[in-house]
Amino acid sequence: MEAGNCSATEFLLLGITDNPVIKVILFIAFLIVYLIILTENLGMIILIRMETRLHMPMYFFLSHLSFSDVCYSTAVVPKMLVDLLAKGNNSILFLGCVLQFFVFCIFTDVECMLLAMMAFDRYKAISNPLLYAVDMSSKVCYQLLAVVYVVGIVDAVIHTTLTFHLCFCGSNEINHFFCDLPPLYLLSCSDIQVNELALFAVFGFIELSTISGVLVSYCYIILSVLKIHSAEGRFKAFSTCISHLTAVSIFQGTMLFMYFRPSSSYSLDQDKITSLFYTLVIPMLNPLIYSLRNKDVKEALQKLKTRTWL
Repeated sequence: MEAGNCSATEFLLLGITDNPVIKVILFIAFLIVYLIILTENLGMIILIRMETRLHMPMYFFLSHLSFSDVCYSTAVVPKMLVDLLAKGNNSILFLGCVLQFFVFCIFTDVECMLLAMMAFDRYKAISNPLLYAVDMSSKVCYQLLAVVYVVGIVDAVIHTTLTFHLCFCGSNEINHFFCDLPPLYLLSCSDIQVNELALFAVFGFIELSTISGVLVSYCYIILSVLKIHSAEGRFKAFSTCISHLTAVSIFQGTMLFMYFRPSSSYSLDQDKITSLFYTLVIPMLNPLIYSLRNKDVKEALQKLKTRTWL
């Protein structure tokens, strides 16, 4: 994918602020958050791999959720940190912009679909526990995961191809801290109707499918939980589900707000805050949401601590 005659060879990322003092403060804050993201998510992946009691479909998908959090935040945050300290132009090559958006797009899609897979897994575990091991075997889990990554890559190829074949014949200044669709659409001097149609059709289908899958799964889950006679059993089932619903609500709500609006309603200053939320806050919150309300994860952490100190 090469820049055409009407395309820029590089872009200038304007970032969050021009104030040098605020830049230093933001650099320190964002660096701390990013290190927490890496520690939490990589720690979750290692914990799930090491602890045999977590070798279950739910934690299999959770480990890949942590992996996607690391990948899409890493596509954005390191460049943003460098730009906060840079004294010169915060430029990014055309192909660098393409790669950044492509990786970001893949793993945000993967996250959307993994959240739906986790809801489906909870439905299978709660509604028919006797057949759970058969219905969610290792083979089934890997097949579902393969579908997730294939769909994510196909969607990323579509949006990346359409976006970076637009003409950028005017200013090359992106009023954002990374290469995202809304600021690139505003920067383009081409007709973006096809791009917006593809966004609503392809990514819209992914969003609609995953949100519908989550809602349908939880309708069945609620009906199944209400049939559980033990109060402790109902509490345990709802506790796990609340953690997942919290993660779904935060992530999907942010995605819907960010990408499913007409271009006339884009507000880049507002979008920057929203983008910071899903590139920094959500990847930091996900491991906490699942570990703080999950008895198995807390026990596995305690066991690992005990093993480390002995």
